[in-house]
Amino acid sequence: MTVTSVQKDPDNLTMTLTAEFDASPERVWQLWADPRQLERWWGPPTYPATIDSHDLRVGGRVDYHMTGPEGDQPRGYWEISEADAPRSLAFLDGFANDDLTHNTNLPTTEARVKIEEIGEGRTRMVIDSIFPNTEAMEKLINMGMEEGFTLALGQIDGILAEDAVPQR
Repeated sequence: MTVTSVQKDPDNLTMTLTAEFDASPERVWQLWADPRQLERWWGPPTYPATIDSHDLRVGGRVDYHMTGPEGDQPRGYWEISEADAPRSLAFLDGFANDDLTHNTNLPTTEARVKIEEIGEGRTRMVIDSIFPNTEAMEKLINMGMEEGFTLALGQIDGILAEDAVPQR
């Protein structure tokens, strides 16, 4: 499986997922930079994502929705604070209302993504989720954030494997 570790640190209000891939950092960056690739893995398999807008520049925004098995469509957004291709990405990760405004009933997190080469053709991606307080961390973890993220990242190997298959 892609995810090699998940560490929750309540004292520092963080959850860190580490994943490793048989791909270059530039290729792993494309999983974030290309909205069609992003929507193939950002949501867990039972809640696939649709990217509605995608501006991965500093000051930009990504809007998306996920479609659940019952047809529900929770919305989310990122406000990009750092984008240093292919090394790092940082964004405010929040839930959105249908009109794309911030859903104040659910907490936001700060996401920090680091992408680094760890050997010839191998890349490590570390995603830190930083919570604003203990209550927010508990709420999001209890909503299934760890499992959802792990399942979502688990889809990446399949996308990368397609690179090795000759196209007809």
